[in-house]
Amino acid sequence: MYDYGLVGNCQVSALISRMGSVDWLCLPRPDSPPVFGGLLDADGGRFEIEPEGKVARTEQRYIDNTNVLQTNITLDDGSEYSITDFCPRFLLYGRMHRPNALFRILERKKGSPAVRVGFRPVDGWTKALPKMTQGNSHISFDIRGSELRLTTNLPLTYAMERCSFVLQEPINFVTTWGSPFEDDIKSVTKDFLARTIGYWQTWVQYCSIPSLFQKETIRSALTLKLHCYEDTGAILAALTTSLPEELGQTRNWDYRYCWLRDAYFVLSAFYQLGHFEEMEGFLKFLLNVAHSEANLCPVYALDHQRPLQEVEHANWRGYQNCSPVRSNNQAAEHVQNDVYGEMILTLAPIFLDERFQHLRSSEHENLLVRFAECCRNSINSNDAGLWEVRNHWQPHSYTNLMCWAGLDRIIKIKERGFLKHLSFNLALDRQNALDATLAAAKDNIVRNGASDESLDSSLLLMPILRFPDLPTSRETVNAIEKDLRFELPDKTTNKEGFLYRYIRPDDFGKPKSAFLACSFWLAQALAKLGEKERGYSILNNVLPASNHLGLLSEHFEPGRKMQLGNFPQGYSHVGQINAAFAVSPPWAEIL
Repeated sequence: MYDYGLVGNCQVSALISRMGSVDWLCLPRPDSPPVFGGLLDADGGRFEIEPEGKVARTEQRYIDNTNVLQTNITLDDGSEYSITDFCPRFLLYGRMHRPNALFRILERKKGSPAVRVGFRPVDGWTKALPKMTQGNSHISFDIRGSELRLTTNLPLTYAMERCSFVLQEPINFVTTWGSPFEDDIKSVTKDFLARTIGYWQTWVQYCSIPSLFQKETIRSALTLKLHCYEDTGAILAALTTSLPEELGQTRNWDYRYCWLRDAYFVLSAFYQLGHFEEMEGFLKFLLNVAHSEANLCPVYALDHQRPLQEVEHANWRGYQNCSPVRSNNQAAEHVQNDVYGEMILTLAPIFLDERFQHLRSSEHENLLVRFAECCRNSINSNDAGLWEVRNHWQPHSYTNLMCWAGLDRIIKIKERGFLKHLSFNLALDRQNALDATLAAAKDNIVRNGASDESLDSSLLLMPILRFPDLPTSRETVNAIEKDLRFELPDKTTNKEGFLYRYIRPDDFGKPKSAFLACSFWLAQALAKLGEKERGYSILNNVLPASNHLGLLSEHFEPGRKMQLGNFPQGYSHVGQINAAFAVSPPWAEIL
């Protein structure tokens, strides 16, 4: 399991180890090069707080219903200390205060623990050690022309020389980028902590949650919120790069970007939760992207640009020595035509839900018309598909399914009196997409494509999207559950619910780990097919794939109980939320 907790504020994010080390922090943006990259290389930089003496146990927890993390360390001699980590987020002067800052509070809890502090940033992918300058109560580093500063009430000699000291009074650390911290560190840290706790707990109070799996859903919601880059409205797939899908292989990718498809799924979860501000932010992002590009690519950087060229950093060892370490993502060069249907599904609530009438505009209607045109032209066309195959493009059933779903929602929107200038035959185009999807069926089971009889877990979305051929949807779901179930190396099946995306060879061989989003799709699909108890069982069996804090990775290897792939993964947490709502009875049956 990944022994890390996530903190952030929708501007900056960091991973904190169970020992209280900041092992991942990229500045000034989540997709920037790392200043602390110890997650991917022992020489990649860390902000450590290490005990003198042997550790008896460590405990890590979030303050209830927040993204404020507490790490508690108990030593063999019975002494104990804690570290509280948070990135400030709260309303200030009528706008959201979310600075490029990480706050840390080190406190003695019991006895006389001795610790050492090591603040060792690197200059991004070069791993060069930046020049350090000492101030009155801070040390600073020049990185890419900006200042990384550590402000603290700890004697600077202790921080600079990694001297051991006995912890007596609380020690505060503020790590900032660009803007120096010059206020009273004790009072401001205390104030910012209280305000940040208050913000997150209030945010959770305004969440709708399912009647079952409440704590898990709240943690997923809080985690998803940190995947939103509020400055531009982009929604990140994950906050890390190059965590391996399979140990010892090369499926290591940079996920610190906005996949439009992922953004749709994230927004569907926020819709269930009753939080809609993320939709407005993403619409602004989408309008900027659509304004500059005739055809959408699958993935964009946070500033609307394509994250190219993909680069391998040979001087980085990689997580558990699994190289390569990559930045940027070649998927930005792909054609993935499912994205147009997903973007229609993203925009549909604006015109079908009266709560969003303030978002209705001619620009959004024009986007819908444009995406509908792309859907009708994408039926049965070659593309890289949902799973981004690099070297063998073909027509995919999932793309046809998404074209059907997009055109179906366009018809519903037009029936509500919008899109009056849309003139082509929508009913015919929708039928063409439906026929193309069913043309890939064999034995009443929809396959990956008309010329590819392999099964694909993406088609678990058929009942979730309300595909009209219910018997075919049911048979397809049952076949996927049976034939794509994860198997241990000795071919014995593991606990039900863990699925491969597919088992056909791709550019890198056959997948060897389970893809967690597929498990959650299965639970949700079964619930949609009227089998809530089976869906509940699947969800209940899969949730132990989360780590000690309830955070989910992209992949999971059930035999070794090993989290794999980038972490935390937005797709996985979206799946958990939507599955929990699907399998839960309504509150009217509970209260």
